Parts: sequence; C-alpha cells; structure tokens
Amino acid sequence: MRLLVLGGTAWLGGEVAAEAVRRGHEVVCLARGESGGIPEGARLVRADRDRADAYEGAAGHWDAVVDVARHPGHVRGAIAALDADRWLFVSTGNVYADHRRKHQDEEAALLRPLEGDRMASMEEYGAAKVACEQAVVAGYGERGLVARAGLIGGPGDASGRSGWWPWRFAHPSGDAVLAPDAAGRSSQLLDVRDLAAWLVRAAEEGTGGVLDAVGPEITVGEHLETARAVAGSGAGLAVAPEAWLTEQGVEEWMGPRSLPLWLADPDRQGFTSRTGSAARAAGLTHRPLEDTLRDVLAWEEAQPAHPHGAGLTDAEERALLRLLAER
Repeated sequence: MRLLVLGGTAWLGGEVAAEAVRRGHEVVCLARGESGGIPEGARLVRADRDRADAYEGAAGHWDAVVDVARHPGHVRGAIAALDADRWLFVSTGNVYADHRRKHQDEEAALLRPLEGDRMASMEEYGAAKVACEQAVVAGYGERGLVARAGLIGGPGDASGRSGWWPWRFAHPSGDAVLAPDAAGRSSQLLDVRDLAAWLVRAAEEGTGGVLDAVGPEITVGEHLETARAVAGSGAGLAVAPEAWLTEQGVEEWMGPRSLPLWLADPDRQGFTSRTGSAARAAGLTHRPLEDTLRDVLAWEEAQPAHPHGAGLTDAEERALLRLLAER
C-alpha cells in the first residue's frame, strides 16, 4: 500500500507512519518538518499546507491518505489536489454540541461548522473539525473514515494528561499525592499506538464511516490506582473537595497548576463517557491501561523537566497539602 500521512513528524502522525512502515507499506510524510523527524523507513516531503503548491511533491496515486488537520482549508485543499482511494481523517470528540449526557454515540448533535478556512483560536477547534469532517464526507463518502478521537495518551504525550499521574506517584512531593474527590467520575484514555494501529488497518481494509475512537470507560479512581501500581508507589492519597480545589485556583483536565483528567464541570461529563461501540466493532482494540501508563511513565522519566505539560509543581502541591490539612 502507498500511504501518505499529512503530517508524520508530530505525535500521532508519527505513530501512524511508524506503524505503516512496520507493516511493510510505502510511507510518505508531507509536513514542514518542524515538529521533529520522521520514522525510519518513511520518506519526508517538505511542504507548507498554507501554500498553493503544497501538494506538488505528493503527485501520483495513493492507496490511502491519513490527515490530522484542524484547518478546514487544509483539508479541502488536500482533497482537491490529491488522488487517493481512501481518506482517513482524525477528528475529535469536541465536535459534539452536548457533553452533559453520558454514553452518547455518533448520532449526537454536532456544533455548527466553522465558516471559513482557518480557525482563529482553540475556542473554534470543535467547529473547525466539523467543517473538516464535512469536507471528507463530501469528497469521499463511504471511502472516507472520520475517527472522532477522545483523550489520547501514551509515550510522547507532551500534554502531560496521561503521564502526570504515574509520574507524580513515582515522585511524590510528600507522603501523599493530592487528588480530587472525584473517584467515581468517568475516565477514557486511548493509547496513541492503538489508535495508530487501527488507522493503518482501516486503510488496509477499506473501513469507512464516522466512528468515535475512545478508550474503555473506567472510573477516575481506578485510573489513579493503576497509576500508583505501575509507579510502585507507597504514597497515599490526600483527597480534596472539588469546590475547594477550584477555590485554590487548581485547573481541571490539563495545563499548568492542574490535576489532569479531572473534570468537575457537569456540562463536560459526557466527554469521557462515550460508548465507542461502533469503533470496537470496526476493529479498534485496546491494550491494558497498565501498559499505557507504564510506558508513558518511562517516557516521562526521560524528559528534562517535570511536570511535563500539566500538573502541579512540588511547591504547589506541598502548599495545597498544607492548606488542606488546615481545613
């Protein structure tokens, strides 16, 4: 199979390219080449998708194209310029209009598509991806796969969302690790390698349609216990009320001064609780969470600074633990 990966130098694109090479395919990555190198065995075509001549170096027929773009103009331009049998587009669960209800599937209502070719900020991310999806469906119909990915994690996760908890348990700032009182809330983590492998198999098999690509649903408490186990940690949990954490300026989900994976917002509870049954029926499989967290911890340990992308610094956590003890 001749496979073109639009990207391939960043995280997910690189995993797709590497998996396709392992499976014996001819792989070309079209990218600016600024996010890193390409996997050994793939070929890089340097291009800027903002330019009119972006796809001249990717002429010829492709068995499949994998695209992870967020700007609708990039997707429309690529579809118009490239000759391919199949198009696989990685979208996002952020395209849905309602995240309050749990256990929704692909039939749920979407945001209004972005008008124009470029999103101006991450606030338009979901709407921009809706417009990208529409371009794929219009151009490829049943020959197109739209994979609406949920939270992706594993080695290479620079956001820190999947790596923070095993790393913090491996390196506690004291006798206990600060955690939100949210053990019963839902968590869904999809290993980036499982997503990449599924996309390559879908390209091989001609899988089409619109599918939610999400991890198995477990509780936040189960996720944290798995993180503690893979870290081999004896640290306890210092559980803090969600409202108190918010009052202390602790952020939900991701970013600096955050507790990753934590979602207290009632309007967001469905984001980590989608059925995912259609994608599983179409061949998406999941490795054990222990493997994902063990491997992302090893990757985190190799990074030069911590927390990597998300979480609390040691000083922030110690200060919060002191305040919690004084309540």
